[in-house]
Amino acid sequence: MPRAYRSQSDAPAAPAGEGPLLGTVAIVGFPNVGKSTLVNRLTETRTAVVHETPGVTRDRKELICEWNGRRFRLIDTGGVDVADPTPLTRSIAEQAQTAIAEADLVLFVTDARAGVMPGDEEIAAILRRSRKPVLLLANKIDDPDQDSLALEFHRLGLGDPIPISAVHGYGSGDLLDAIVTMLPGAGPREIGEEAIRVAILGRPNVGKSSLLNAFLGEERVIVSEQPGTTRDAIDTVLERGDRTFVLVDTAGLRRKRKQRQGIEYYSELRALAAAERADVALVLVDASEGLVDQDLSVADVARKAQCSTIVVMSKWDLTETKLEDVRPRIEAQLRQRPPIVTTSAHTGRGISRLVDKVEELFEKHAGRIGTGELNRFLAELREAREPPSRNGRRLNLLYGTQVRTRPPRFRFFVNDPGLITRDYGYWVENRLRDRFGLEGVPVSIDFIRRS
Repeated sequence: MPRAYRSQSDAPAAPAGEGPLLGTVAIVGFPNVGKSTLVNRLTETRTAVVHETPGVTRDRKELICEWNGRRFRLIDTGGVDVADPTPLTRSIAEQAQTAIAEADLVLFVTDARAGVMPGDEEIAAILRRSRKPVLLLANKIDDPDQDSLALEFHRLGLGDPIPISAVHGYGSGDLLDAIVTMLPGAGPREIGEEAIRVAILGRPNVGKSSLLNAFLGEERVIVSEQPGTTRDAIDTVLERGDRTFVLVDTAGLRRKRKQRQGIEYYSELRALAAAERADVALVLVDASEGLVDQDLSVADVARKAQCSTIVVMSKWDLTETKLEDVRPRIEAQLRQRPPIVTTSAHTGRGISRLVDKVEELFEKHAGRIGTGELNRFLAELREAREPPSRNGRRLNLLYGTQVRTRPPRFRFFVNDPGLITRDYGYWVENRLRDRFGLEGVPVSIDFIRRS
């Protein structure tokens, strides 16, 4: 089983030779006390979804925070309500407790305006048993004159409460000073540009989180029959041999995204952003329901984001559908002609084969075709089909070169780009895919007049 490591989510890649992080900080607290707002304040981003509705954050989400040239890993968690017996809430609490176990330091966020609530006392008991260093934060103190509201939290037995305002930034600098002082000074290395970034895309409830957990061999993200469980784009690092993968589980993409509001709107924005920073997109299709128009819309999201694409037929153990029934429609409607892999997160079928296919597709996505080989291909094109012409002037493919990778982009020099027809351009693109095995890879071709 590959080894799974926690990730730093939307953090930038580390420069070559960068040292390890100072350590790991987990943020925990009762629902709607301002944890995700604090994450955005400390990281100076809007990465965490923030909404007035309680319980927006569900999975644990990891980012890199930098303060005065020193960096540490920050884990945002869902609101912990120990007394709530619902399965989803219990899963959120388990994710938070896992984050506590991994952390070198815990930030316990409370709502100073609401005072000490029973849920705060239950979380405090968990933290005392964990024996982890804790900074107790009394949030929502927007004016220094209100600092006395924090005094009530002394009775939680976790030291002196620190008054802060995540919204306005009051106390955030002193908090960051305290964090970097208390961290051990050693943590995981950041992930570099050599990692293969994989976005898991699909409509709601097709099994994206189940697939991610099957990759990792553990319950890294919450899985529920309730559609829309995943709201953030959650990064997780997977190491397999000498390869590093960054797997991104995303919120379900709905067909009519313009009609979405509030939490769903921002969750889908993050899913789209995850696709744009990925090398490979896994477009999940629920095999038990068959291929539907919404699946094709998701695949189009991957195409527009310039991802190499694999269509993953999930829940293959629950269907009698044959691959031959699905393949013609996919090849007819998806321009990239992506490969298809059948999987079952429940039985583990096809998971290892899917990782192999991701690695293989990435080699094409990031690979380079030599200029000599490319020009031999252009010579084959000249022999294979009569080029377009107009007013007695015939198109001539002169020579070409690859000008970019991740994804590949080619520049073909011709005598007159105005002679290129849409049909001929698509024909060249398809022949290029066939000749160099670029099925599923986004290919861009610029036809340029020779100067």
